[in-house]
Amino acid sequence: MTDAMRGHLAMLVFSATVAGSFSLGVLAANAIEPAALQAARFLLAGLLTGTLAIALGRVRRAHFAAPWRYFVLAAFFGTYFVLMFEGFKTAAPVSAAAVFTLTPVMAAGFGYLLMRQIMTPRIALGLAIGAAGALWVIFQGSWQALARFDVGRGEMIYFVGCVSHAVYTPLLARLVRGEPPLVFTTGILMAGSVMIGAYGWQDIVATDWASLPAIVWITLSYLVVFATAVSFMLLQYASVRLPSAKVMAYTYLTPSWVLLWELALGHGAPAVLVLAGVGMTVLALGVLLKPED
Repeated sequence: MTDAMRGHLAMLVFSATVAGSFSLGVLAANAIEPAALQAARFLLAGLLTGTLAIALGRVRRAHFAAPWRYFVLAAFFGTYFVLMFEGFKTAAPVSAAAVFTLTPVMAAGFGYLLMRQIMTPRIALGLAIGAAGALWVIFQGSWQALARFDVGRGEMIYFVGCVSHAVYTPLLARLVRGEPPLVFTTGILMAGSVMIGAYGWQDIVATDWASLPAIVWITLSYLVVFATAVSFMLLQYASVRLPSAKVMAYTYLTPSWVLLWELALGHGAPAVLVLAGVGMTVLALGVLLKPED
């Protein structure tokens, strides 16, 4: 398996773990303030990855020679997660997922600006097919549902977060200096916990942690282990092996994974018509998987 293929495999797993954030996040979004949840998430995930990095002997003093990099990256990724859950308070899951599909195209633009990564016609075609397939899945194959799409306050808030996510991917590839994914992830998480903690300190203090419903703790546990620690390492691993447009193209699989999550949580199965959209996202990935000449 080539380096690029391993990057694609990492992003396949990444898309599945991110999808869980949507299904669980919607259930917990109104039970705790986003800044309080994300501060706890970044801190606990940072402690987890840091402990593993130390135990495996991966930490070197040289890895923290330029700590400003961790704070810059944490500012963008932390912004994405805080605004994601802020948007979940009022945005419908369908609308939020539709906004999320704009991320790969924005990532391609930032990839050119930051890394001079060129989007070939074939990559553009793959992104277009993936976007169409994702929208088909999101709107359950209904043109009427698409026509009724209305961008509200929550969707706009989440869109700003998605812009931050799109900047993060090429910026990560530019700032990493060969650090092990586990170590670099720890640096970003700890920097993020400091920044989000300072921003949301009042929300953290005001939260009655002992009285939070079980769904918040379930969501937090999932976010810490899978949607943060694991996904951060997968994203870093893939970002230095694939162009930004290809990395973020895997977000097109997220709606399909969300449907599986919803099915597993007992929220109903998708209509057969929706499978056409799933097929389009698979086709798009097939186009993007083909090595460049």
